[in-house]
Amino acid sequence: MDSNANLENLQRSGGLKAEPPDRKECDGLMRSARDRLKDAKTPQLSFASRFDLAYNAAHAVALTALRLHGYRSDKRYLVFQSLVHTSGASKVQVRLFALCHERRNLAEYEGYMDEDEALLGHLVESTQALAGKVEEALAFQYRN
Repeated sequence: MDSNANLENLQRSGGLKAEPPDRKECDGLMRSARDRLKDAKTPQLSFASRFDLAYNAAHAVALTALRLHGYRSDKRYLVFQSLVHTSGASKVQVRLFALCHERRNLAEYEGYMDEDEALLGHLVESTQALAGKVEEALAFQYRN
């Protein structure tokens, strides 16, 4: 089954909503992601702040990839799971983003934050790599 068919199945099941891509929205999401990634590397910030910045940058990039394919989701985990279909992300990358999503939820809803600098480093690196792919897709989609 191809990526578009998988995304269509997610739409039929209610996980995704079809919505035409919007260049202004995508540009804004990517600008936000770049700013957050830059700030996530600021060692003077607390671990929790750096993790939150990196996680939200990853979500913005993943959402841009999904939006470029004409979909939106209110479920953050689906935005990350869709990366296999929207950006060609590896299953290892998707598992990393899923783990970070779980850690974010623990911090956000239960007040527990495991300070794992190695995980944060992998999150920043994977988000930067993903951002490069999505920037290329964005430029391709909106080339003049």
